[in-house]
Amino acid sequence: MIGRVLAAGVAIALAAPAHADGLIDNLRGLTVAADGTVTRFQGIVVDAQGRVVRLVPVGEKPQLFTKKELKKRGNKPIWDYRYDMGGRTVLPGFIDGHGHVMGLGFASLSLDLGDTRSLEEAKAKVADFVKRNPERKWVLGRGWNQERWGLGRFPTAADLDAVAGGHPVWLARADGHAGWASSAAIAAAGVTAATPAPAGGRIEKAAGGAPAGVFVDNAMALVERAVPRPLAKERDAAFLSAQSLLLADGITAVADMGTSLDDWLSYRRMGDIGALRVRIMSYAAGVDTASMVAGKGPTPWLYDDRLRMGGVKLVADGALGSRGAALEAPYADAPGQRGLTLLSDTQLQNQMSRAAMDDFQLAVHAIGDRANRTLLDAIQVLSETYKGDRRWRVEHAQIVDPADLPRFGRFGTIASVQPVHETSDRTMAEARLGPARLAGAYAWKSLMQAGAPLAFGTDFPVEPPDPWATWAAAVTRQDAQGQPPGGWHPAEAVTREQAWWAMTGGAAYAGFAEKKFGSLQPGQKADFIVVDRDPTTIEPAALRGVAVQETWVGAQRVWQRR
Repeated sequence: MIGRVLAAGVAIALAAPAHADGLIDNLRGLTVAADGTVTRFQGIVVDAQGRVVRLVPVGEKPQLFTKKELKKRGNKPIWDYRYDMGGRTVLPGFIDGHGHVMGLGFASLSLDLGDTRSLEEAKAKVADFVKRNPERKWVLGRGWNQERWGLGRFPTAADLDAVAGGHPVWLARADGHAGWASSAAIAAAGVTAATPAPAGGRIEKAAGGAPAGVFVDNAMALVERAVPRPLAKERDAAFLSAQSLLLADGITAVADMGTSLDDWLSYRRMGDIGALRVRIMSYAAGVDTASMVAGKGPTPWLYDDRLRMGGVKLVADGALGSRGAALEAPYADAPGQRGLTLLSDTQLQNQMSRAAMDDFQLAVHAIGDRANRTLLDAIQVLSETYKGDRRWRVEHAQIVDPADLPRFGRFGTIASVQPVHETSDRTMAEARLGPARLAGAYAWKSLMQAGAPLAFGTDFPVEPPDPWATWAAAVTRQDAQGQPPGGWHPAEAVTREQAWWAMTGGAAYAGFAEKKFGSLQPGQKADFIVVDRDPTTIEPAALRGVAVQETWVGAQRVWQRR
């Protein structure tokens, strides 16, 4: 399987045509600007480096020859090629502002519980996976969600033991902030009742104090240290699988949050053999990783602007679903808990300062109102020392005290948010917080009005890398079933054009890439998608049904629907 995936990736690379000056013509093109203005065009003039020279206005007759250019080119045509798009609709490629590329790849090749609706259904999938893969020493996967199951508790090791056949099993929660282990996995990791939970972590306990099976946030490392590390070829196969999924959804660039050293090496191997198609704005998993990869500052853009490590990802708290998000007041459904602070105030400021002094951009995960306040405090302090265009990033900004919303407009702070989290989490958020504390929850319009640039993403594989679901959720505040009627806290919805910009040019700006790609402007790379309809003329809810037919990166077609 791994060999076939790698071979397919290399074949795609070898099949790509060489760049040449050209005209991509006979299309119905649309692109959006930061102010919401939509520009329509009928062609794209590209240069030999795959950059946009200009957009051909609607109604302009294609000018293929001029006396001046013919003489300059030795009586050769202006264009080395002209590609006819057959009148189809063309848009800028989407940019996912927050994702985990290798996480998506490994998830696609392992056990996926994301579609399970009950504990029994999840156990049945585990049992089936064990039966079909008897050679695997460990069973690895992700996607479980006890809230979606209506379980009323966390799953346990005993639940897994009944179907694991003695195998060590380790399954990440849907949000990636908790793990579910079988007894064999716990034993292999050497975790016992006497094992203390690390700072910023929690071990769910059974009667008598023994590990119950779920490990939250930093406690996950207790089990993960025993999990066999993937081989390089397995990592490369995971990357190629993820890249295929992204391109099929029309995603031409992504902010990769938490790039490890092994991840970076895989990206470099793919770039070296010409198999890197999607553009990756890499944010290192911590300051030490950034130092090992990039040294004293961001790397240059590599592989024709397809890869750059420009920032550092830090994590301030956990997630709402596992009650790890750091809150100012106790959880409404767990009065004794306020979540987990993964970095103290001093640690957060010190690590941010270490990265900022080497000119790395900071992207910090903050979900709870306490974590967001702590991060905003740190940004305010550090902005007194580190001047210039820093573009501090707050990743998620899910639960914000309304008093803190105006602070997002200061110091160029970017709100990197995921609209599909609102549609997935709304009932859980109501239970976790209670109705009185939802005023600053998933407050995209308020963040934007405060002056914070928005960058939209999906946080894949936590959610599918589906930009159309993101677009629909941002505008309607409803899920795929149209719930709730009228939208959840609809005053926080954004316009169709605002959402579109946050998924293209806004996400590029958030990664210091706006001069490279994002909005099909002259000088930018010609990254675009061909779709089956005009998304600006349909009902917002219908955005979920738009289909990508082709994906082009740097004026080269890299994916086509069969």
